[in-house]
Amino acid sequence: MNDRIAWRSELFGSPVRSVFTVVLLALFAWVGVYVFDWAVLHAVFRPDAEACRAAGHHGACWGVIAEKWRPILFGRYPYEDQWRPAVAVAVLTATTLLSAWPRSWRVWLLPLWVVTLVVFVVLMRGGWLGLVYVPTSRWGGLPLTISLAVVSLALAFPLALLLALGRRSQWPVVRTLSATYIELVRGVPLISVLFMASFLLPLLWPSGWQPDVLVRVLAGLALFVAAYLAEIIRGGLQAVPRGQTDVAMALGFGRWPVQRDIILPQALRLVVPALTNSVVGTLKDTSLVTIVGLFELTGALGLALGGDTTWRPFYLEGYLFLAAVYWVLCFSLSRYSAWLERRLSTGRD
Repeated sequence: MNDRIAWRSELFGSPVRSVFTVVLLALFAWVGVYVFDWAVLHAVFRPDAEACRAAGHHGACWGVIAEKWRPILFGRYPYEDQWRPAVAVAVLTATTLLSAWPRSWRVWLLPLWVVTLVVFVVLMRGGWLGLVYVPTSRWGGLPLTISLAVVSLALAFPLALLLALGRRSQWPVVRTLSATYIELVRGVPLISVLFMASFLLPLLWPSGWQPDVLVRVLAGLALFVAAYLAEIIRGGLQAVPRGQTDVAMALGFGRWPVQRDIILPQALRLVVPALTNSVVGTLKDTSLVTIVGLFELTGALGLALGGDTTWRPFYLEGYLFLAAVYWVLCFSLSRYSAWLERRLSTGRD
């Protein structure tokens, strides 16, 4: 009842608020009717290019998704083997979801991740167990987006933890090196890091040995994300009262057991929203790898429609489809963050 009264006061608490509320509601209703008419009533859902052209600008052409969903979701991966990336991304997603359940935070989770990554690589790359070899240059779409985000975050988090602890270290050299790395990486855009990882690093390797471009991009993305995660974790460490450290040390605990068993668990609980925000940002930043020749979701859409003059005019519907995919992923992460906050009682005084 109190929430209902608060909403009523917020929307209609004064004549000015009432006028603005009515105007905004009318505007939203007008836009909603127009969007519904374009996206549903006059839309073409079957993969019929002639019907889409006949509809003109009066209706959406969702038939482009029905026609091009395979190249959008799987990029240039061979058509007859696209079951492999579908299974690979399902296995990776299942392990990620299991890892998000607090009851599964046990020692066996680490070897499970090793097995999952091995299965993912075997399915995607092939060359074993009778599977046809597919180079990483032909990986793309949703499996590449999910794998880049998940693996880069998995690699970045341990490094971020070390950097956060290093920046709070009592040793000046460790503190200075950690701070220098964090500030240097955070001072440059991700695009420049990807360019360096893709084009500059190969010049520094010995001739005849060049790491795969996907490996270089993963390394650059992980190093970049680690700098931002390190500052988030450092903020959580600073939020834990120093008195807890002093009391634990007085009781005979060593410095590392105090950090591991007392300080870090509290710090990580405090920064769950900020960590989720960084995860969401990393997921969306994977779209930048297109500039170095890896075609994730947005790049795969460009490939699917760029060379097909029949369906190219309907790129707007394709991008709306991708926006819906990203929204589902990011909204799910935000809901998970809210659930995890409640479970860990982050907001409790």
